[in-house]
Amino acid sequence: MASAKRDRDREYLQRKIESSEYLPLLQNLQRTEDFLRQFESWADIVAFMWAGTSTDPRKDEILRPIFCAHKEDGDLRWRTILLVIFWPGLRSLSYKKRRWDRDPDDLWQNIILTFLEVVSRVDVNRRPARLVQKVVNDTIHDLYEGYERRWKRTNQEVQVDSQDMASVFAGRYGIDLEAIDRRAAREREVRRLQEHLSAGRISQPEFFMLLGTRLHGSSLAEYARARGLDYEVAKKRRQRLEARLERLEEALR
Repeated sequence: MASAKRDRDREYLQRKIESSEYLPLLQNLQRTEDFLRQFESWADIVAFMWAGTSTDPRKDEILRPIFCAHKEDGDLRWRTILLVIFWPGLRSLSYKKRRWDRDPDDLWQNIILTFLEVVSRVDVNRRPARLVQKVVNDTIHDLYEGYERRWKRTNQEVQVDSQDMASVFAGRYGIDLEAIDRRAAREREVRRLQEHLSAGRISQPEFFMLLGTRLHGSSLAEYARARGLDYEVAKKRRQRLEARLERLEEALR
């Protein structure tokens, strides 16, 4: 059941990045990035990134401009594109680390949240190459740290093999300790929003609005600009959404 739901989520995100809303992002990159001009769509780029090995240096030619653009404009759409690109790796991670959490849904949610935090802080000026490995290693490292704190709180013993430890202590750049300390609260908030989404109480765009502006550090002004919305319109939408959620949660108590 969980596997089928994740497949549906992936298919939804793949359709989303193929929409007219996302094509201009690729076209803008192609103006300055020769390597990207061979691709006609984000689907072509995803297919390229999913094929071959993670060490293919050509994959850096795709990821580097995406990370640069994301750092420059903070557009949430870049994170959606990166999520699709790394989806197979994240699914593999959820299988390999399944013993870290008795609840596979909680593990998946933690992987996605950790991944989004990792890609939000990548700085290609400090790490211009082997970006696939960096993102994967950082995600494993941060995920492990979050679970290690949980295991210590519950005195839970978990067997960690040498491969896990090699990944956990792989070379790191710019660990955000403050963000790690806040993760438990964000995990609860993400689970709460995902429950509302699964129950049909909020839409996918509403979910991403709250996820971006509440949890991923984007201001409402940045969100409005990325969506081509007037700031006051976006502000009213979020106010109405939060008021609706407050009423819903009060009724569910």
